Amino acid sequence: MWGTGQAQRQAIISSKHATRSETLSLASQYDSVTHDPFLRATATEIVESIAAGEWTASQVLEAYMARAAVAQAKTNCITEVLFEDAKKQVKELDEEFASTGKLRGPLHGVPMSFKDQYETVGYDATIGFTHWANKPATGDAFLVTQCRKAGAVIIVKTNVPQTMFAFECANALWGRTTNPWGDKFTCGGSSGGEAALLAMDGSALGVGSDIGGSLRIPTSYCGVYAFKPSSDRVSGDGTKSCNPGFEAIRVSYGPMGRSVKDCELFCRIVFGEQDSAHKIAPIPFRPIELANKLKFGYYFSDGMLQSSPANVRAVQETINVLRSQGHECIEFSPTLSKEAMNTFVGLITADGYQRMLSTVESDPKEDSLFISTLGPKLPGFVRSLIAWAAKTFYGDQAFHDLFLLARSKSVAEFVEFADRRNKLIISWYREVWDKYGFDGIIAPVQSLPTVPHGGCAMLSPIAICTILYNIIDSPVGIIPVTRVNPKQDILPVDFVPGASGTSAVLEKQMYTDPTPVYDPVAMAGIPVGVQIVGRKWEDEKVLAMMKVVDDALGPTRGFGPGSWTVQ
Repeated sequence: MWGTGQAQRQAIISSKHATRSETLSLASQYDSVTHDPFLRATATEIVESIAAGEWTASQVLEAYMARAAVAQAKTNCITEVLFEDAKKQVKELDEEFASTGKLRGPLHGVPMSFKDQYETVGYDATIGFTHWANKPATGDAFLVTQCRKAGAVIIVKTNVPQTMFAFECANALWGRTTNPWGDKFTCGGSSGGEAALLAMDGSALGVGSDIGGSLRIPTSYCGVYAFKPSSDRVSGDGTKSCNPGFEAIRVSYGPMGRSVKDCELFCRIVFGEQDSAHKIAPIPFRPIELANKLKFGYYFSDGMLQSSPANVRAVQETINVLRSQGHECIEFSPTLSKEAMNTFVGLITADGYQRMLSTVESDPKEDSLFISTLGPKLPGFVRSLIAWAAKTFYGDQAFHDLFLLARSKSVAEFVEFADRRNKLIISWYREVWDKYGFDGIIAPVQSLPTVPHGGCAMLSPIAICTILYNIIDSPVGIIPVTRVNPKQDILPVDFVPGASGTSAVLEKQMYTDPTPVYDPVAMAGIPVGVQIVGRKWEDEKVLAMMKVVDDALGPTRGFGPGSWTVQ
């Protein structure tokens, strides 16, 4: 066995945690009177206040350092702490502004955080692997550089799941991150630490990534905003990965924040900016004027799994307010969702996860990877037997088909799945965008509001809601809509798993087991969001539609800066 021995691994963990604690201690004690005016401002408002001479970058930093320390104590969301560098940077920013009266850029003085995978000079990018510790980056990731040039102040990096291929945020080095609104539940992943930090105002603006929902799932779980751009609009140069070179499903890199306007601000800065490989479409941000009346498609469930009452209500409430403002909303069925999920599994498992799992080395493997990586490890006859049992005894064709596809494949089979992906994209445009002429689509983020710790081990397929739009490569925004309400979100007493042609195996675990995952009483107060989806390259239109939806839902629903209070 190669890698790090148990004693050495524990020594690395202890050392990294001690360094984090020591650096966090540089923050002052959080004080609501002193710090809240800064914490309740969006990134956009922070820049405006500094430009007006009302605030300094140093004052803003002190508030967010204090709150980041609170967020870490509550949820364990932070990995690397950059407070010392941040203090030096704000001193330079304040001196520069005092002498010139000019902002360095559109993010002047904004405290920012980055998902741990983004390389930041002088700091590790371990993504939770103990054997990647103590190997600090020698340069900044492209987006880190762009944000610094715009005046942003990077204060921390944030936690991720092991391999970043799960939506439950835990790994051997940094441990588990919890949900700010309920510590028995996960914050989501893989940009989970980022979402938890932002929900608690520990950062003014963040950056994550998305290959199957990694920006969108934690954003919904934690009640903040995010935008997943079309895959070739934003550079990921300088990010660490467990599977570099895999491009059958393209990764999207995008903002996470506490308002739509802050997500747009980030996109205005980075769209069209070329990295050294010139991989990004040379399309700068293009302002757009929307029609007064928009046409939205919507659906409540993805076709493979019935959405919980809380997730259905989030979509329905969104549709209700859009209709009340004169927009046309048409329900449709996403009949290609199962094919998208099957294609995703067919592509992502092509090498049997050998390369991805090789990065784990001797670190203990997290339970969150269990069902998603099980299929390729099994002998063919065992995999076939499990699929047969699901179909024969539960009538579950969906689980049967999905599980059979979770296996290693030849190059010829891999190419066939890539062809299926391309044909599916064409079919989606023909059967949805072209047929209905939608401006955008309102969709659930997942079929559940969140899952308890350990829930991802058997329920990773519920990411189908987000995976669909990775396969299609659509720009997608996330808007927080509501919170789980035990009185409103009760499961119907006559619910039967699989009754509508969905997966009985998975729905049984979700809803009808003796201890079901969906528990609206235990989940009370957990945020629930929706996806706002557009056509590829219409990123600016999606951002504009996010603003329409957010304004329609109104400011009193309890999201944005200041929505989480210290307990």
